[in-house]
Amino acid sequence: MSGCARHEPLLALSGVTRTFGGVRALSDVALEVLSGQVVGIIGPNGAGKTTTFNIITGAYSAGKGTVLLQGNNITAWASHQIVRAGISRTFQNIRLFADMTVWEHLLLAQPHDGFPLRRLLPARWANPAALRRAREVIEFFELGDVTDRIARSLPYGMQRRVELARAVTARPKLLLLDEPVAGMNHHEADDIRQMILRLRGDGMSILLIDHDMPFVMGLCDQLYVLDFGVMIAKGRPDQIRTNPAVLDAYLGRVA
Repeated sequence: MSGCARHEPLLALSGVTRTFGGVRALSDVALEVLSGQVVGIIGPNGAGKTTTFNIITGAYSAGKGTVLLQGNNITAWASHQIVRAGISRTFQNIRLFADMTVWEHLLLAQPHDGFPLRRLLPARWANPAALRRAREVIEFFELGDVTDRIARSLPYGMQRRVELARAVTARPKLLLLDEPVAGMNHHEADDIRQMILRLRGDGMSILLIDHDMPFVMGLCDQLYVLDFGVMIAKGRPDQIRTNPAVLDAYLGRVA
């Protein structure tokens, strides 16, 4: 047999459709993420990008279609089961616990080990493995100066970094990033870009949404373009940049 065998995708969506009150938010959406890739989803506001994330992570059910993780059908799984299977995410609007420290966020983000919620944090403080993992993440994300500060006391860019660190703490196979550099200045965004590249270098696969086109184009291996819930294009950044349908639906509107 000639040619190379195609690797099974880490994540595969097929025919995913979702309707809200008669409005079709997603229509027959298909996408794939291969192991070790950084893949982006772009499109205008309201195109269905975050809805796609919510279906992948179990926050929304898919009306039709399937979501496969390493070939396993996770379409109907609960969110906590999907996290345990290896998918973590960040959110478009930061969702940190305002009065918890950075340490506490990273300890609580680790896989649940059977303790009741009221006893979970004290149990983690007494767990050498949990403390060791938190230290590893703190070092990776350069959070050593803020570990004992509560989330609401941190500047916006640092809160974004903590949310990313929290998502990585559970060692996901696939990391979903919803507008990871929204509201950041150029220096902050470049720091996040470098961290994402390091995560990929360590073997993590990443699916992200963002409106910062230079950030997306310079980072992603593959791009998918949504418009009104329909996937109108896919390809490498250089292909997407010159795609007439994309220029009309999204990039051209920005220009």
